[in-house]
Amino acid sequence: MVSPFLFFPGERLALSELSAACLDGLLVPLGEGFMPADAVETAWMRARSLVPLLGARWAGVRLTAAWVHGGMPTEPMRHHLQRVAKTRTRAHHVTRAVFHDVRLPPADTVSLAGIHFSTPGRSLADLARSQDEQQRAVALAWASSDPRTRREAQAWLDRHPTFPHGRRGTALLASVTADGDREAYDEVTR
Repeated sequence: MVSPFLFFPGERLALSELSAACLDGLLVPLGEGFMPADAVETAWMRARSLVPLLGARWAGVRLTAAWVHGGMPTEPMRHHLQRVAKTRTRAHHVTRAVFHDVRLPPADTVSLAGIHFSTPGRSLADLARSQDEQQRAVALAWASSDPRTRREAQAWLDRHPTFPHGRRGTALLASVTADGDREAYDEVTR
């Protein structure tokens, strides 16, 4: 579908033309496409920019979902995708993406701009449980700035006590107080 605010290579313009428009300052890259430099970047725009990558069979999760939901300000270098389709499918040959073939339950998905993403609470819980320090740093910043999503993530972890590294996620979320104090988290991780 052609969007008036998003340009994908091959729809209306070739990649070379879109790149030239970026050099002229008319467009900026966003997801898998480009948007006008003076347009406001919204959650809908971020989600819609990932249509070529996600399609109908994959959902954006972890850092990708955090970016779309506003939990991190910049687009991740590598997008994380998780299967939402009932049947297994072959992953694309995309170097900018990490594919997780375990099916994401429908209760943990939300649709934005016709694309699937993990819910904000599930996304934050996944980042908080991660072993990757970059993901945990994003989780800490997001939990500090968004109390509602922090509560949703904690509730998700409480409902799923057998998920791997749940205690680590709970400790990270519990370490965030109203003023963003990290003392309790630092004590747990030493």
